[in-house]
Amino acid sequence: MIIRAGYRIAFECAAPTSMLLMLNVHPSREADLVTPDTIRVTPSAPMDSYIDTFGNRVTRLQAPAGPIAFESDFAIRDSGLPDDLPHDGPPVAVTQAPNDALVFLMPSRYCDSDVLSDFAWSQFGGIAGGARLVQAICDFVHNRIRFNYQLASPFRTASGALNEGVGVCRDFTHLAVALCRAMNVPARYCTGYLGDIGVPPDPAPMDFSAWFEVFLNGRWYPFDARHNIPRIGRVVMARGRDAADVAISTAFGNAPLSRFEVTTYEEAMAA
Repeated sequence: MIIRAGYRIAFECAAPTSMLLMLNVHPSREADLVTPDTIRVTPSAPMDSYIDTFGNRVTRLQAPAGPIAFESDFAIRDSGLPDDLPHDGPPVAVTQAPNDALVFLMPSRYCDSDVLSDFAWSQFGGIAGGARLVQAICDFVHNRIRFNYQLASPFRTASGALNEGVGVCRDFTHLAVALCRAMNVPARYCTGYLGDIGVPPDPAPMDFSAWFEVFLNGRWYPFDARHNIPRIGRVVMARGRDAADVAISTAFGNAPLSRFEVTTYEEAMAA
């Protein structure tokens, strides 16, 4: 399967403003690109990139005062298969977890697993098997939170999402990640493209999506507490402890968003 994806995003900078962008596909998916995943900027501004501590590609630039727009349109090859789900088995013991997975057992800015520890153990402590435990957490979060774009908040933590019972995909993900970590399952936050492939079209404007990955059976597996079904065509852009690590854009100054469009769809094969 070939997936066509891209975006048009614009800001109004009150003054020259340093910016960081995470708008490229994750380096682990670069080999799947059919056409280049290039960030085009208007007006022209010098950009360079680096790989951060989580393995994400980050673009940095100095935006001039006034409007600035970023866009991309690319094609990427995908298996066309639904998310690969793990066989059930015991969760990895903390003492046996890989060194680079340990950070994903710790509380973070939005995933306050320490606050939720007692609740998590009272709710899920009797579940044996890592895959069953993570699925039980997804079922709980999926039923607990009501999706509502109008009530999105950049300050809501996992415990806040639990208490308020409302949010967007990042809130579903933060709560699921925090509960997994509280149960000693390494969990990391993911952001990227997820189109309406293999499911009924959603009439709402498309956005980047959030899901998470857990370390089970010696590797990382994707889970999605918002949709709570295996999906086709995830294209990861960035991974981290929570949304603070994978912000699509970070402006070091006053740069309100003026345009935001995301597209993701299966490209029709030529006859």
